[in-house]
Amino acid sequence: MTPRVESVPPDRFDLTTGTLIIGAGACGLVAALSASEAGQDVLVIEADPVPSGSTALSAGLIPAAGTKLQQAAGITDDAALFARDIQTKAHGENEQALVDLLASNAAEVIDWLSERHALPFSVVTDFDYPGHSRRRMHGLPSRSGQELIDALRSTCEREGLDIICNRRAVTLYRDQGRILGVAVTGPDETVETIACDRLILACNGFGGNRALVSAHMPQIEEALWFGHSGNRGEAIVWGEGLGAGLLNLSAYQGHGNVAHPHGILITWAVITEGGVQVNRNGHRFWNEAQGYSEAARAVLAQPGAEAFAIFDDRIAAIARQFEDFKRAEDSGAIQSAETIEDLSKALSLPSAVLEQTIHDIPTGQTDEFGRSFNQPPLAPPYKGVRVTGALFHTQGGLRVDSCAHVLKADGIKFANLYAGGGAAVGVSGKGDSGYLSGNGLLSAVVLGRIAGRIA
Repeated sequence: MTPRVESVPPDRFDLTTGTLIIGAGACGLVAALSASEAGQDVLVIEADPVPSGSTALSAGLIPAAGTKLQQAAGITDDAALFARDIQTKAHGENEQALVDLLASNAAEVIDWLSERHALPFSVVTDFDYPGHSRRRMHGLPSRSGQELIDALRSTCEREGLDIICNRRAVTLYRDQGRILGVAVTGPDETVETIACDRLILACNGFGGNRALVSAHMPQIEEALWFGHSGNRGEAIVWGEGLGAGLLNLSAYQGHGNVAHPHGILITWAVITEGGVQVNRNGHRFWNEAQGYSEAARAVLAQPGAEAFAIFDDRIAAIARQFEDFKRAEDSGAIQSAETIEDLSKALSLPSAVLEQTIHDIPTGQTDEFGRSFNQPPLAPPYKGVRVTGALFHTQGGLRVDSCAHVLKADGIKFANLYAGGGAAVGVSGKGDSGYLSGNGLLSAVVLGRIAGRIA
């Protein structure tokens, strides 16, 4: 069914709840925990058979400045520095108020999840993410989004919160500036209606809606879709129907390091720790230090829309903290060789050219692309993996205020409608190069925390 907004509600709703949350990703589950903690009656509906969404496909890393975990690790950081990093990466294209809101509230969310709900976060301390001037990425032991979503779901279950899966919201019922409830469809296409006092949209972006992608970000429409299939853009459609403000619909997170054809994410640590990308002719083609989001377009512009990440065993040892990387090794996606010549043969690359490319990587200097190398030179055994560019998730969405209220196009808030995560505008500017590592989960957990608590 096509998502829509209707002003005539049913004569009688099938269910009634206080706070209704659409979407059981990180945003929705954090919102549910916050709302329950505030004494609210909470119901979460999820389209999938089990909670997963974009969160499960991510590395599960949340950036936050000034956390107790950072302090314990001897890392000095604060919200103002974090906010500057966000705006610098996004070329100042974000609303400053939203940047400040997310940067100043992230630490409280990590501390709360760690202390109140015993999620075993730790700080990534063995490599740096592009654009972050401090080590502030927080993740669970496996450094996987699947572990994060499973931990949040288990926490909600322990708190006795109701999560109803296999229910996709299709219709929003409104009356002037208020949301009255929603209609949802089940696996057998039966329709149920749910009345609510407050509605939190924690559903998704629109990367899985090819028509919307083509309309708002045509430069990436041919990329591999690596996001969640449920990201169909209902929040955007509802927002248009409600007359809500929509911002930065051209913004997205790409990734230029997805193992091909295996379809496994290769952590960007293989690049930041001194690895490089080459095309099928064996040549480097850009400054890889810019970031993995803009890498998608850089890679897709190469012959065959592919590239090869070249690194070594020292770097691989760092990357193995990520489950995806270990899975890529187990699947045979990552080739290993004692010489560049043998690695070239394994990857079907011209050996003489690749040897010259690796030889030309400067140590302690800046190269012709503007990248500075401060890591040890690559050494045997060498590693390589064929990669392509992908679209991960969209970063534009509904405009929200400091309480996560959805705002109308004229800036007036909807009385009882809130948004976060993929449904709300993020802080990645207006394209792909503004994406700072972790921006997606930053928006998800902070706006989820605020929406649940305020609602």
